[in-house]
Amino acid sequence: MWSVGAESDGELARAAQRGDTAAFAVVTERHRAALRAIAISLLGYVDEVDDAVQDAVLTAFRRLPELRDPEAIGPWLKAIVRNVCRMQLRARTPLPVAEPELLLPPAGDPRPDEALERAGSRDWVWHAVARLSEPIREVVLLRYFSRFSSYDQIAQLCDIPLDTVGSRLRDGRRALARALRETAGDAYRATDTEAAAHRLRAREHLASIETDGYDHVVRDWFRPDASVVVQGSIVGDRSMMRTMIDFTLQAGVVTRLHDAVGSRGVLVWEGDFVNPPSDPEHCPPTFAWLLRMREGRVAQLGLVYGTSRTG
Repeated sequence: MWSVGAESDGELARAAQRGDTAAFAVVTERHRAALRAIAISLLGYVDEVDDAVQDAVLTAFRRLPELRDPEAIGPWLKAIVRNVCRMQLRARTPLPVAEPELLLPPAGDPRPDEALERAGSRDWVWHAVARLSEPIREVVLLRYFSRFSSYDQIAQLCDIPLDTVGSRLRDGRRALARALRETAGDAYRATDTEAAAHRLRAREHLASIETDGYDHVVRDWFRPDASVVVQGSIVGDRSMMRTMIDFTLQAGVVTRLHDAVGSRGVLVWEGDFVNPPSDPEHCPPTFAWLLRMREGRVAQLGLVYGTSRTG
């Protein structure tokens, strides 16, 4: 167990990069006062100060593999909090909801979940996400663990206003930062098995689309009162799934699973459409499903399409 002051910043940073979440919690607590001072100097004494520090800590947690000089973790953390504050200042202007670019990886970087896995912290992250309330958990899963992470896409999938996306993400980051401090060092090894199960279920489900058994899957897996929401506006019941699937299959389009993540009754499935050469523009390149589960069955399916294939 680490204790504040017992080890150098560099030793703690190297341990954190090897996956020691407790070491990361100690080193960030060591610098929290300095990070808060920077945020106050840039933002003033406002509620946004604590949000900025929490955002910076979570961003640093995800970007640990990028830290080339562990001895310089203090200046690195300070640079991150400055960038977060600048983004918050930009977001104060009366423009459409700003996208916090800092929280997304630069081109060529691993996705957030991949970076966290390299840092050996995925178990902790999934346990912390599972502790969030369902509305907040949905936007966190989409924002940080899917390709459908823009505010517009999240708003459509969750059927909520854009400003609600921002407030729920802010609440989620606060909760995750708090969980980091409370549960640092805990191990939850069952999450790898759970992640594999999510992907297997999604793969089997999408494979059933190309068979005659999909109607049976819908009846068994979707609740009788399940609703389907497409692009945040078109609403139907579970029979709408059959209509959409027929439209896709009759055109010779193939669906392929890209990824599947889930936590406590909230599933996010992403896939690619492979259009036939005769109709290359029939379907958009990608799609995402947000599945809200109740008692083991789908209560609502949200669907959005992506305009480009990434990842």
